[in-house]
Amino acid sequence: MILVTGVSGGLGGLVLDGLSAVEDIDVAGGTRSGDGVTRRHIDFDDPSTLSQGFEDADVLVFVSAGYAEDDVVLTRHDAVVEAAAAAGVRHVIYTSLARSGELMTIALPHRWTEARLAAAPFDVTILRNGLYAELLAGIAASGTESAAATGVFAAALGSGRVSVVAREDLADVAVRVAVEVQRDLTAGRHSRHAGKTYELEGLDAIGGDDLAELLATALGRLVGYQPVSLLDTRKALADSGLEPYQLTHALSLLSNANAGMLEAHHSDLAGLLPTAPRPVRDLMARALKSQ
Repeated sequence: MILVTGVSGGLGGLVLDGLSAVEDIDVAGGTRSGDGVTRRHIDFDDPSTLSQGFEDADVLVFVSAGYAEDDVVLTRHDAVVEAAAAAGVRHVIYTSLARSGELMTIALPHRWTEARLAAAPFDVTILRNGLYAELLAGIAASGTESAAATGVFAAALGSGRVSVVAREDLADVAVRVAVEVQRDLTAGRHSRHAGKTYELEGLDAIGGDDLAELLATALGRLVGYQPVSLLDTRKALADSGLEPYQLTHALSLLSNANAGMLEAHHSDLAGLLPTAPRPVRDLMARALKSQ
């Protein structure tokens, strides 16, 4: 049986839906708010829920549990690894962060977790997911009002470009890998995915000019891109209501983009999808039009 964690989230929910559509696969979903019937109650902040939550799982799709300070995330992930080993899970598939994000502040707990999993007694597959297209669409959307009024989209991206990917494509890869691993285990075969790390970088890199063009289409008027400083952005975000760790991660993303560090040079994505990757610019355009 395959167990997917974090199914109330965007990625985990898509993975669960995809696995549920495969006829010969037994799958269960876990979430912090699970009722124990339709969804298993799995709370990474309460390790006592993990032993029962992981019961009977051969394959664990471990969706990373960020949205907290690093020490909290590391404690959560350590508890997951301990519980998976104790429950007899045979293969863990972990959703990590792509190589292009290596210098971002969000990378540390991912790389720590990869090392922790490598020392565990089960087989592991690492899915290093690229940054979601929705992330840059959100940055563009935050400038919609100003762009509509002034014709200028201002952001602290410098001249850098960010490789982004459709969340649905990442879910499709996770589904494929999980199904193949489960079928291999059922047949008594060692999975070809064991010990593998897949770089699932987006194939299209988006910069400030591209976001301005997308905004122009959504607004029906000319929009130009104007880079702004990280200092000004820090001041603006200070009163935005973001949690301290969210502010840190947001500035880290922009700083890495400014330095040209977020553009991918290699991706395993296309080779793991049944069709060509979804066009991220189309996804972003639809997201902006729905604002």
